Amino acid sequence: MKYKETEKINRKPAVAGKFYPESKDELQQHLQMLFKNAKSKLDARQQLQALISPHAGYIFSGNVAASAFNLIHEDTHYKRVFVLASSHRFHFNGASVYSIGNYETPLGEVEVDTKLTKNLLKSSDIIQDKPEVHTNEHSIEVQLPFLQYKLGKSFKLVPIILGTNDAADCKRIATALKPWFTPENLFVVSSDFSHYPDYDHACKIDFITAKSICRNNSKHLLSALKKNSSLNIKNLSTSLCGWTSVLTLLYLTESKDYLYTEIDYQNSGDAKKYGDKKQVVGYWAIAVFNKNAPFTIAQNEKKEILKQASNAIINYIETGKKRKPIATNMGGILNEKIGAFVSVYVAGKLRGCIGGFAQNKTLNEIVQLMAVSSVTDHRFQAVQADDLKDMTLEISILSPLKKIKSASEIELGRHGIFIQKNLNTGTFLPQVAKKTGWNVNEFLGHCSRDKAGMGWDDWKTADLFTYEAIILKAKLL
Repeated sequence: MKYKETEKINRKPAVAGKFYPESKDELQQHLQMLFKNAKSKLDARQQLQALISPHAGYIFSGNVAASAFNLIHEDTHYKRVFVLASSHRFHFNGASVYSIGNYETPLGEVEVDTKLTKNLLKSSDIIQDKPEVHTNEHSIEVQLPFLQYKLGKSFKLVPIILGTNDAADCKRIATALKPWFTPENLFVVSSDFSHYPDYDHACKIDFITAKSICRNNSKHLLSALKKNSSLNIKNLSTSLCGWTSVLTLLYLTESKDYLYTEIDYQNSGDAKKYGDKKQVVGYWAIAVFNKNAPFTIAQNEKKEILKQASNAIINYIETGKKRKPIATNMGGILNEKIGAFVSVYVAGKLRGCIGGFAQNKTLNEIVQLMAVSSVTDHRFQAVQADDLKDMTLEISILSPLKKIKSASEIELGRHGIFIQKNLNTGTFLPQVAKKTGWNVNEFLGHCSRDKAGMGWDDWKTADLFTYEAIILKAKLL
């Protein structure tokens, strides 16, 4: 079916009232309940690049889908969200992108990036103009309320439905999408897992399939799917209904530094009211993280961190007592288990520097504890009340440690280092390399000798880790 170039036709909800509530208020309430019961976010903040999320009715797969989308942090902004889904109704070569209007749900319009979708149509013949393919397809639609709930209207949608059953087509689709597989965009792959085996067989098959996906290897996934189908499990019609969409994602990630993580699993047999364990459909939430993406913190979080550290120092200087950390009303990174170092300067001179890596305390707690410890650092003259007016705080918020195989992976100025050998440990923050002008060998040698208490070259036989630091600076008063 052809449409005029200037004709705008929104894609209307097709399964509202069937797969999820059609009332805006009821849908909002249902989403709120699903996110309340979702799996908690991961402790360590990483750059979320893609999600695999189920597309069944919310009473069956909503909890798992919420666990997937719950990984989107409150302060995150994505320019676009690409949603890839394999067609349940049409078979055709390649994929179809919707380019003639926006998608709608009971929560309102989701703006389609029509400029980019038209660009895709022009740049690759594997991407086709078939709007009718989208009309009744549910697998993209059911993802959108979750995105609206988490991101509001701050993103543009790129909806893509795959009609192919050819792995070669999936590789070509991945090539066409590769320029946009960047940290500014989120990719959501819509797929359920096993269809119609009994409960126990579903759990077994879905575990195998998820593990094969998380190996980030397209050949391994294809092999696992072939093996699953050869097991002759009763009523098993597929072990991954959106396999072409998942395969396309693997073609985008397998040659790069991406980490797949299993988040949550259920199947339709777990549904309290309607669960039938004789024939079930499986649902996985799987996340893909970009391990090399820069570590970031939102502006409002930075202000809250500095405020909490300042208040802790002032309270200690005024009372002479160390109080328990004060809770914060802010969500996000302050409630995650992330390490920090706090340095205090008086009239430009260092008067204390204390910190640590993430363990069992939240960033909010660590910042307050380290702030008080920094003004009582025994290596320096004790800070007095008169010093507060000339005090500057420098807080380094640390990304999770990443083990490296070679010193060649260290980027001076970007990476801090942590050296560990038996009970000996030592670390240098990233800014140390900038201030000293050391090369990599000097950076490691000084850390090994001066911080870890080992020999100059002992780092060569130690475990090496890198991390990044976001540095916050502000006057105390």
